[in-house]
Amino acid sequence: RHQHEIEVLKEIHLKPKQYLIAGVIDTLTNFIEHPEVIAQRLERAAEAVGDPKRIQAGTDCGFDTAAGMGRVTQDIVWAKLKAMRDGADLASDRLL
Repeated sequence: RHQHEIEVLKEIHLKPKQYLIAGVIDTLTNFIEHPEVIAQRLERAAEAVGDPKRIQAGTDCGFDTAAGMGRVTQDIVWAKLKAMRDGADLASDRLL
């Protein structure tokens, strides 16, 4: 969930049918992460877990977790999701 927690993943072994949804975008800011940054985050998670097939890109929390606060506008949400997909594609091309 938080970038510094990647070290913890190295100590935790997933059970055979478990996989990790790595929080690679911040849902509380209007900053759109670059796909390369997202790919690097996924690559670090895959390295920590030991199997890139057991990693999935996800958000670090839900959008608009302070319901109704409107911190992140809808156009930014969609741009962040596109960046996440593009970053996941980059990571997949490199890891699989």
